[in-house]
Amino acid sequence: MSGKRGIDFLKKVANFYSVKQSGHDSITKAFTVTGGGDGRCIGEFTVAKEHLNASGSLHGGYTATIIDHVTTYALMSANSHPGVSVDLRVSYVSAAKEGEEIIVDANTLKVGKKMAFIDCVLKKKSNDAIVAKGGQTKFVDFKEEVSF
Repeated sequence: MSGKRGIDFLKKVANFYSVKQSGHDSITKAFTVTGGGDGRCIGEFTVAKEHLNASGSLHGGYTATIIDHVTTYALMSANSHPGVSVDLRVSYVSAAKEGEEIIVDANTLKVGKKMAFIDCVLKKKSNDAIVAKGGQTKFVDFKEEVSF
């Protein structure tokens, strides 16, 4: 998928949020878009030391941030305003350790006039074990255009 809302678009969005921003958004710089478009975003990251909690596994806050961002990228590729979060949910299924590669797959389920619904799953690249599942609901009824 190439077009305006394909993988090239997703890479521009991810780069804008993770590299060109200096605040909290920059913590997603480890995430790389590998596929998607038309309401879907697929990518990966390697669990690094800075992503760990005190127990030495992937931090829940980092996981939630990845879900927040990647679902937003997927939504934007559905030709929607990025919106604002109404509900962000995460279910932590299994631990991931430093050095493990994680695949993130977000899919836009529905974009309505006011609300959008996006799901996401994080899996270990080595064995497809689910690390976390989640998603969010976003309010998207904004008049201004967002372009990248």
